[in-house]
Amino acid sequence: MKVAIISDIHANYQALEAVLKDIREQGCERILCLGDIAMAGPEPQKVIDFVRKQNWDIIQGNTDKMIAEYSPELADSVRKVFPVMGNALADDVKILDNESIDYLKNLPEQKELEIEGVRILLVHGSPRRNNEDILPDRPISEIEEIVKGVNADLIFCGHTHVPCGYQTNNKKTVVNVGSVGRPMTKNPNACYVVADFNNKEYVIEHRFVDYDRETASNLMKSRNFEGSEKLAEMILNPKDRHL
Repeated sequence: MKVAIISDIHANYQALEAVLKDIREQGCERILCLGDIAMAGPEPQKVIDFVRKQNWDIIQGNTDKMIAEYSPELADSVRKVFPVMGNALADDVKILDNESIDYLKNLPEQKELEIEGVRILLVHGSPRRNNEDILPDRPISEIEEIVKGVNADLIFCGHTHVPCGYQTNNKKTVVNVGSVGRPMTKNPNACYVVADFNNKEYVIEHRFVDYDRETASNLMKSRNFEGSEKLAEMILNPKDRHL
């Protein structure tokens, strides 16, 4: 059984549309989504409206939680560290309707499931925190500490927008699926994972999908809050993980 795992759409409908086309072409029967649906992207309302209609297994990302728990004080605290993201957050809540914010608020933070005898845990950042970074250069000892006590064979995460994978010494697999809507690697293409399950075994593949980045970038720029042009440029030429 082929399953697609996506994360960090960040309101990029053009990227999502291209990824879903590739998912269909790969013959995936199920989609798992690891959150960060809307914040700091070109079309937050359009993307949430679309996602709400899908029959996906989906959890809440850290920026979904920010939108759901928005206050001016929260936006100010984000601005102190990441000015553009704080501005994006404040602008997002002006755009999104109450139903969308409630939808994000009620998403589960994590989810356990089983496919073909494989125990799976869906998290956004890590099993410990929704904003913990699992990046390619972390020592395996740190990864093993992060997943200590987790009752799963396979842990899928996102958050960093940087795809990677680990095999621990106690036979747990940890896969960061990358980002659909805002990759933060030299490759600007949308990234997701296809997992092929068969009788307690599985094969993991990161897939990179080209999409209409020019349109997405122009839509991002047109949001016209302070820093939106920087986010628009990141869609075309991803360089930095945070702004």
